Amino acid sequence: MTEQTHPIAGLTDAALETMLKRAFRMTLILGLIAAIILWIASSWRDAGMLAVGAVISAFSILEWQRLIKLFNAKLDKQQTPRGAVLVTSLFLLRIVIFAAVIYGSLKCLRGSAISLLCGLALALFAMGWEALRLLRD
Repeated sequence: MTEQTHPIAGLTDAALETMLKRAFRMTLILGLIAAIILWIASSWRDAGMLAVGAVISAFSILEWQRLIKLFNAKLDKQQTPRGAVLVTSLFLLRIVIFAAVIYGSLKCLRGSAISLLCGLALALFAMGWEALRLLRD
């Protein structure tokens, strides 16, 4: 019996970056398609809520990509990239901004909160899909 390296254990930084870029793109595309369908089927308010959730999800993937680069540099005992403090500060700032956008969309758009949650869940779906795709290969 030969021992093979598990695909997740052999994941390189470049493969992880590619996976996150594909998940980002998939989140935006699925969010756009779902928002158009919801606009036709229900209302523009619900479509707007879903679009807000999808955009927040997509940009959350980009934030995690930046943080992963920072963590990988630290784990590989490389020099900490310039702007590490800036990356972590902006990460925390964007969490506050995303919370404000969610609050504002709930107050202003008055659409379905379920639509917003579905948009926010798109990143989880895209990341899960990409992980399964990685395991399959």
